[in-house]
Amino acid sequence: MRFTALVFTLIIYATSFAAEREVDFVLVDKSEKKMYLLSEGRRLKEYHVVFGGKPEGHKQQEGDERTPEGKYVLDYKKSDSSFYKSIHISYPNEEDKAKAEKMGVSPGGLIMIHGQKNGLGWLSWLMQRFNWTDGCIAVTNSEMDEIWQLVKVGTPIEIRP
Repeated sequence: MRFTALVFTLIIYATSFAAEREVDFVLVDKSEKKMYLLSEGRRLKEYHVVFGGKPEGHKQQEGDERTPEGKYVLDYKKSDSSFYKSIHISYPNEEDKAKAEKMGVSPGGLIMIHGQKNGLGWLSWLMQRFNWTDGCIAVTNSEMDEIWQLVKVGTPIEIRP
């Protein structure tokens, strides 16, 4: 009985400790298919994520189905998204715009961290097994609820190859 009480106490303590920490950085590793929520360099949460249909390389232009790579900011939240809830990534930045202009193409935009397509959340067990977005970063709807609560607008995000 004492052992059970001790374990329960430790779980409650660990959960409350993690909840008190503020997410100050989001790291996405495309090669690992992982997204990490960090606080002061410590990993608070980890999620399996999927990307655009052609995930290798940095997004070059609208419609290339690539997910950008680099440093951006999570600059607004959208609760009425077509993909459950979403948090916008500040792509394209000035460098992205300049590269696209040089190539004579549109850089694209509306790159988000989001849940599943509205009405299809029940298929996340399947959808999270392959890259299906147009360049966004997708998680399950329950994970998106958690991310929505933990990540504030203005949080920096780095997307690595």
